Amino acid sequence: MTPVGPRCPDHATTGRPTRRAPVQQRAMRRASFLQTSQPVVTMALIGVNVLVYLITVAQGAGINSPGGSLFAKWALYGPAVANGDWWRLLTAAFLHGSILHIGFNMFVLYVVGSAVESFMGPMRYLALYLVSGLAGSAGALVVNPTEVTVGASGAIYGIFGALLIIEYSQTGSLAGQAMTLIAINLALSFTIPGISWGGHIGGLIGGILATLAIWRFGRGHIAYGRPGIVGIVGLVAVGVASVAVAYWKVRGYA
Repeated sequence: MTPVGPRCPDHATTGRPTRRAPVQQRAMRRASFLQTSQPVVTMALIGVNVLVYLITVAQGAGINSPGGSLFAKWALYGPAVANGDWWRLLTAAFLHGSILHIGFNMFVLYVVGSAVESFMGPMRYLALYLVSGLAGSAGALVVNPTEVTVGASGAIYGIFGALLIIEYSQTGSLAGQAMTLIAINLALSFTIPGISWGGHIGGLIGGILATLAIWRFGRGHIAYGRPGIVGIVGLVAVGVASVAVAYWKVRGYA
């Protein structure tokens, strides 16, 4: 691991360079084509979050009191999900409750998300983010289905989970920087009032499972090559399971 995130796969080994098989070279060329030097997905996600926040501020009562019709239609609320508002499981991840809330989340998303995106590539990273957002919503509903919940934290914790698996794939150990980062943030989740710790844990679990699926549970490479049937089915399974858990929890509120 480097101080700012996972090492580039091209430089993950030391000593004498190893000779790559032609198939692996072709896979790496495909991955290099899909990857970019700039965290385009991370920046796009930040842009969408900021735009949505500005809209809810304009519709609400001020910079620290977002609200209005968009906020009411997109926020995660168990009874509304039970009555057919399934989109709230994802759209809630693009709402925030205050300038401090969105400021902190977007800062963490930029710092950690940029490193993970540069390693995984934009398409895998986007899939990870969306699936983790669904898992975070499921976790929030499991803990408190009648509480209005907003924020990108569930998806960001999914990125933390991906960082943990990336570090493990490179070092063979879970006891590293990623685990320390997760432990500190989980401690804050349980000690600071008003934080949806269920959403954080749900997103973390979703991110770990999604990254394991992309990695094909140790049989592939998180960055190079195609995820294959196992990876695609695994990602879809995590998303479907998250939706199923959410609807199971809120079924009594319809």
